[in-house]
Amino acid sequence: MSENRQILVDAATRLFADHVDRSLLEQAEAGTWPAALWTALQENGLTLASVPEAQGGTGGSPLDELAVLRAAGRAAAPVPLAETMLAGWLLAGAGLKVPFGPLSVAPVRRGEALELTPRDGGFVLSGSVSRIPWGRDAQQLVVLAKNGRAHHVALVPQGVAKVTPGSNLAGEPRDRLVFDHVSLSAASVARAAKGVDAAALYARGALVRAALMAGALDHVLDLAVRYASERVQFGRPIGRFQAVQQQLAVLAGHCAAAGKAVDAAYEVLEAGGDAGLKIAVAKARVGEAAGIGAGIAHQVHGAIGFTHEHTLHYSSRRLWSWRDEFGSESHWQIEIGRRLAAAGADGLWPLLTGTAA
Repeated sequence: MSENRQILVDAATRLFADHVDRSLLEQAEAGTWPAALWTALQENGLTLASVPEAQGGTGGSPLDELAVLRAAGRAAAPVPLAETMLAGWLLAGAGLKVPFGPLSVAPVRRGEALELTPRDGGFVLSGSVSRIPWGRDAQQLVVLAKNGRAHHVALVPQGVAKVTPGSNLAGEPRDRLVFDHVSLSAASVARAAKGVDAAALYARGALVRAALMAGALDHVLDLAVRYASERVQFGRPIGRFQAVQQQLAVLAGHCAAAGKAVDAAYEVLEAGGDAGLKIAVAKARVGEAAGIGAGIAHQVHGAIGFTHEHTLHYSSRRLWSWRDEFGSESHWQIEIGRRLAAAGADGLWPLLTGTAA
């Protein structure tokens, strides 16, 4: 890790440690927007870490984005940081300036679509989308919609959609939004970047989720190791029992493999390559690790790990929720199979080793 990126990680880690505690997490699940946390993130330039300066960001790289998201995942930060970064990617690619404030994106589920229709020098947005992260809290929504056969990116102000509140297992807002012929100015709409369509948005969404999950897995491992060293049973810490050591080793292995898979996908983006296969591997791998790893962590903690009073559930419920968002591991495993089959016998080895032309 470069010196500048380490400084970024240290700054993000300190910021989350200063602002995210049990009280904040409980208030966020009760519906209170964590304004102070968001303001601190924004003032420190962490919300748009990989957006070019020309579009309103800090001019960082994909690996900078990864560093911030993993720190957010470790802290279980209850803000739409990943969604704002995803929105920034869409807007910057379309040449639109990224505004300040919390953002979200739509659509986020396969099979859902929004439609843009030219009218009176502007556009009209129509359609409905579900499970939108922080749909009620986002100051603006960035949508990918079709105008005929072309994909466009539009910046939609808060308050123009009919909102039906919902939430995921972690208590994070996941809302249904209905756009009934909403008028948008021409200045707020632009042609999407080349290659950006519904599938590309879904894949990039899977990647930011995978980055958060890698961070959450790191924290779950830390909690389990710490508890095993502190909890005494039969006269010694339970971490000295071979059965517990073996479970912790399995958990550590899954955390390491998942984290490396996410790193590999971001490294391809950093180099300007096609990260499609790497993203599929990353999301599938962290999904598998989330199921197994969270289960092991709760087993190590025993009964106390299942109580509301313990903090483990803030991470495990996020892992269980995020593993199904932007595609479960089975979805991405099928995608991996399709890509490998399409490569054919001669293309399989170059594809696996990253030497494909």
